[in-house]
Amino acid sequence: MRKKKTKLSILITALVCLVVIVALIITDLLVSVATSERLQSNIEEKAIAISRTVAKAQWVIDGLENEEEEWRVQTYTMEIQSATDVLFIVVMDMEGIRKSHPNPEEIGKRFVGGDEVAALEGREHVSISTGTLGESLRAFTPIFNDHGEQLGAVAVGISLQEVNDVLADNHTSILKGSVIGIIVGIIGALIVASYIKRALLGLEPFEIAKILEERSAMLQSAREAIIAVDSKGTITLVNKSALNLFEKAGMSGDPIGKKVTEFMPTSRLEWVLKTRQPEFDEEQQMNGMTILVNRVPIIVNDEVVGAISTFRDLTEIKQQAKQLTGVKLYVEALRAQSHEFMNKLHVILGMVKTESYDELNDYIHQIVNHRSTELNHVIKRIKDSVLAGFILGKLSYAREKHITLDVQTKSVIPKASSEQMVHELITILGNLIDNALEAVIKAKEKTVLVQLEYSNERLHIRVQDTGPGIPDGEQGDIFKKGYSTKGENRGYGLYLVKQSVEKLGGAMEYESRATGMTFYVDIPYKTRRDKR
Repeated sequence: MRKKKTKLSILITALVCLVVIVALIITDLLVSVATSERLQSNIEEKAIAISRTVAKAQWVIDGLENEEEEWRVQTYTMEIQSATDVLFIVVMDMEGIRKSHPNPEEIGKRFVGGDEVAALEGREHVSISTGTLGESLRAFTPIFNDHGEQLGAVAVGISLQEVNDVLADNHTSILKGSVIGIIVGIIGALIVASYIKRALLGLEPFEIAKILEERSAMLQSAREAIIAVDSKGTITLVNKSALNLFEKAGMSGDPIGKKVTEFMPTSRLEWVLKTRQPEFDEEQQMNGMTILVNRVPIIVNDEVVGAISTFRDLTEIKQQAKQLTGVKLYVEALRAQSHEFMNKLHVILGMVKTESYDELNDYIHQIVNHRSTELNHVIKRIKDSVLAGFILGKLSYAREKHITLDVQTKSVIPKASSEQMVHELITILGNLIDNALEAVIKAKEKTVLVQLEYSNERLHIRVQDTGPGIPDGEQGDIFKKGYSTKGENRGYGLYLVKQSVEKLGGAMEYESRATGMTFYVDIPYKTRRDKR
């Protein structure tokens, strides 16, 4: 059975109550001890002062020296006892026989308690003892005559019940304060708990812990490299994929806690923090490695509290894109050829049914010669099989759309020195040809011309169409990402072309006329045989 979690409000309330109760108990003990000690000290001082006063009284001295004056002792001590509100004042002779007592019947009897001995020996002292009137604090002062002879002693007793009564009053006050403190503590705890819960978006601590665990597992399992920084640009989070890329790029050490500008100078996260603007699909160099990066600011209550960046190795992305592009081209070529072949079969079937065998013979020879000429031209002039297959696919697609695609090669195009160059070349040609084909779809003359020429380790490309061209006011925007005259979610073709041309170290120009658009591309083109 799963154990039920305790709510935060209950924990805080219980903690506050516990703290208040413990604090009040300790306060009660400290106050009680301090009060008891202070009261006892005050009582001792009071009792000693009274006993000294009585011991100096002439009536007391005369009463102890002269039996005829003895009655004055009782009268005097009762007046002092009544005035000072003490429990008793007892005067005794050197034998410990009482000469005064609150209860007259006790006069003439020996003093009870046993703590009078020191006083009869001439020493003043204070003690607590139990006598005929109960437990009391007693102050003893010896009585001397004018000649320095000790005549006896005086004992002043104050009931300890006064101390107990005062302490009881203190306990009652502290108890009342404790109850009020607990009530205030509970109310305060509930208010604090409510505030904390609102700050935590209504989540309990165990729910937050669960979310954090799930978030950590999700981040660590993501194939995208993820790095996050706080508002000051300090790295606060890095997942496993990011650590692997850092290691691959030769960046060692734990990045957590470091400034992103020191660990990853080209991250541009500090710029995102400053401008509050996200950046998507940007290429970035990281210690010699090219990565594709997205950067987004983290904004809470209209305040930038950090930024997060996700990135992947661009080489891996391009390999995947190359595979997808190859499959797409292959499918498009097959679909176009299949459609074209079905159309020709319908023509042949019609000629067979009409028994137009001479025309059928000429038509089949025409098809075979045309396909053979086209295939031979492309294969003989373009030595890279991937690029040749790509061109053949575009030719089939153009015929399907009833567009004349004229591919001219002024020289043999040798194999490229690397697959990367072929990939970039296909990106350039593919987007330029696709744009040209789309541009002439609705034109009266549907013609696209592609010219390729290899010379002095450079490849010259010309793509010309008979479409409507680009309006003068929009020509400066054609290479911007997302710009398109064909609707939303378009406008990436020429942007990718420009990136690929720049990456290869080439140059590109264009001409726009009312009768069409022409693009000129000039790129370095190292061949396979140049490698040693």
